[in-house]
Amino acid sequence: MDVTKPGAEDTCRLYLVTPTTAGPGFADTLARALDAGDVAAVQLRLKEAEDDAWRRAIDALRPVAQSRGVAFLLNDRADLVVATGCDGAHVGQTDMGAPEARKLLGNDLTLGVTCHDSRDLAMEAGEAGADYVAFGAFFPTTTKEAPTRADPALLAWWAELMELPCVAIGGITAANCAPLVQAGANFLAVVGAVWQHPDEPAAGVRAMNAAIAAAR
Repeated sequence: MDVTKPGAEDTCRLYLVTPTTAGPGFADTLARALDAGDVAAVQLRLKEAEDDAWRRAIDALRPVAQSRGVAFLLNDRADLVVATGCDGAHVGQTDMGAPEARKLLGNDLTLGVTCHDSRDLAMEAGEAGADYVAFGAFFPTTTKEAPTRADPALLAWWAELMELPCVAIGGITAANCAPLVQAGANFLAVVGAVWQHPDEPAAGVRAMNAAIAAAR
C-alpha cells in the first residue's frame, strides 16, 4: 500500500474492509469488486477466527488483491503478516499495541492504527511507527460497535498539519462521503457500502469511486 500523501490529482482512494465472514469462497466476489475500479487496499477482518481459518482465507484472498496491485492487510494479526506474505496490518486500540506490531512487521510493511476521534492517539501512533492513522466513526454503523463519533473537522486539522496519511471509517457511503473527501481524508474505509450494495459489490466500488471523484 502506497501510504505517501496522494497528489492533488489523486486526493482520496477507496480502502475495502472485508465482512467478517470472508473465507476462501469470497475470492471470486473480491476479484469482481477489485476489477470494478480503483482500490488502494483490502483489509481482511476475521474476528474470533482460528489461525487455520485465517491462513486459508489469506491463501485464497491475498493473491487476488496483490495480483491487481492492491495492498492486502490483516486486521490485528500482525503476527501472521510476514509468514503469509501480506503487505501489513491494522491494529485497534484494544488489539496489539502499535510498537509491538511494528516490531513484528519490520520497517518495510504497512502499519495502520485506529485512533477513534483522538488527536493524541493519532500522534502517539505516528511516533510508534504507524504508516497511517484511522479516524471514526463518522456516521452510524452496524459493522461494529463504534465507541466514538468523529467530525470531519478532525480530518481537516490532521491534513493541514500532518504528513501522515489518514483513513476515515464508519458508516461511509457514496451518499455521505463528500465532506470527508473535502476535509482531506486520504482513504475511505468501507464495508457495507460495497459488500451490501443492492447491485452487487462491483457496483458498490463504482459508486464509491464516482462519489469520491465528484467530491474533489
